[in-house]
Formats: sequence, C-alpha cells, structure tokens
Amino acid sequence: MNSSHPESISIPDIVLFRSPPWALRLTVRNDRSYPRIKIVRAAPLSFPHQFISILDDKDVEICMIDDLAEVDPGTRALIEEELEKRYLTSIVEKVISIRTEYGTSYWEVETDRGHREFVIQNVSENVQWPGDRRLFLIDVDDNRFEVPDLDAFDERSRKLVDNLL
Repeated sequence: MNSSHPESISIPDIVLFRSPPWALRLTVRNDRSYPRIKIVRAAPLSFPHQFISILDDKDVEICMIDDLAEVDPGTRALIEEELEKRYLTSIVEKVISIRTEYGTSYWEVETDRGHREFVIQNVSENVQWPGDRRLFLIDVDDNRFEVPDLDAFDERSRKLVDNLL
C-alpha cells in the first residue's frame, strides 16, 4: 500500500468498517479516523483488482492499495462491495433512440437490467473506447453503461450510435 501523504500507511494499520450501516469508515490504528471515505479504482479497465485508492470526503487520497490480494478477507469484502456499487455497469443490448441538443445526448436503451433512459453531457469526455468496437458510456449521474461490441447491435442501434459518435 502506498500513501500520498509523507508518512506511509501499511495494510495492517487500516481498519475499514460500517458505522452507521450505510457509511464506510476508515481508521488508521493509533492515529486517525475518517468518517466518510470513497474507494475508487485508479485504472478501472486495465487493472480492476490493483491500484485501489481510498479517498477522504474531499477526494484527497488517504492511501492506495497496490493489489487487493494483499488485504485481509474481511477488508477485501468491504472494498469489493464498495467497488461493485461504484462501478455497476449495465450492458446496452439495444438502442431505441438518441436525441442530441446543445452537446447533450439523451439515450433510450434496453439493457441487461431493463429499459433505461439517461443523459450524457460532452460525449467526447464521457464515452470511452477501450477497444475498436467496445464502448463505455458515463451519464450525468455517474452511471456506467457498456456496449461490449458495437458490431453485435442490430442495424438500427448501430446506426444511431455511429451517427452520434
């Protein structure tokens, strides 16, 4: 584990727990506590189980976990639960419509989790291409949507996406 602070925080020194049940907290043994933290991936697509950053409520890094395999099972379970919530991704199976106004696109789609409508501002920043025909879409509420293979879409869905992008 690395730290962005001058002192280093070692893995055995951190204690993650929920209190109240919906809030994740961090205590560094014999030092300090953080009543609200966020857990994020530094490289979510290329290294989903490595380089996990723990941030305070002002988004300042408290420490980084180089590899989740280094963490005890209880702590790892809490971290994975938080990451699953943060990076929950719906798979887009069909595009029903895309409407664009002043740089904002309004999507209506069918996903593996059902019918969804969402808004993407600034497509150039919120649509990522991790592969030739694979897309990640991030809406205004930080929800994530994936198109695993644009070529697997029906012709109408493919044309709607191609026309936008």
